[in-house]
Amino acid sequence: MTDEATVRAIFANLEHGEGDAFFQHVADGVDWTVMGTHPLAGRYHSKQAFRAATFARLNKLLPGGTQLHVTHLLISGDTAIVELESKAVAKNGMRFDNHYCWIVRFAGDTIVEVRAYLDSAKVAELIRENE
Repeated sequence: MTDEATVRAIFANLEHGEGDAFFQHVADGVDWTVMGTHPLAGRYHSKQAFRAATFARLNKLLPGGTQLHVTHLLISGDTAIVELESKAVAKNGMRFDNHYCWIVRFAGDTIVEVRAYLDSAKVAELIRENE
């Protein structure tokens, strides 16, 4: 069973720009699906593949990082529904205000599965204007 304090502590790393600390709580063989029709959408079967295709790519476009902040959290058993928002700024000055909903399954304090929903049009615009 996952508890709120543990989930908030893990996600606080993203709020403070400590992506490496967050990813220490993600299984190497995580099953991470990014929903949508944008360039980052897809299913990733490892932490390495997910980070390379998404966070590493975004970090080149968002000098201050994605700046993900938890806005709502609901926990049931080993699953957390985490709503996040980003107030990042792209390298061209574009505001990247995006909202996310991650459905996260844990094994202990390790993330083993994620389904991530976000504004596909906003991501496509960010990539089109900044890559």
